[in-house]
Amino acid sequence: MDSTTHHDAGHTQHATPATYLKTYIFLVVMMCLTIGISRIQLGAFNNVAAMSIALAKATAVVLFFMQVKYSTKLTWVWASLGFIWLSLMFGILGDYATRAVLAAAGWSK
Repeated sequence: MDSTTHHDAGHTQHATPATYLKTYIFLVVMMCLTIGISRIQLGAFNNVAAMSIALAKATAVVLFFMQVKYSTKLTWVWASLGFIWLSLMFGILGDYATRAVLAAAGWSK
């Protein structure tokens, strides 16, 4: 078999130690930002800011530490489905938490 036509299916690109260090520094900075934001009274925006920062941190962890960035398209699909599932769960929880409790006729408290 000619070596120019042979494709190594197992060959993948990996993150460098510098990438891990940059990701770690990013996560530490984002943690400090989360702590700083929590000390500022922003009303309802506190939750939005905290969740946005958490989403950025989760994305960095998935892309670099879990090496999804260097993976196949199928891995990207499954990782994306995980984030979609998480957003659906938060949507359902938000809907459930904001509903009023109505007593059914004939039920006593």
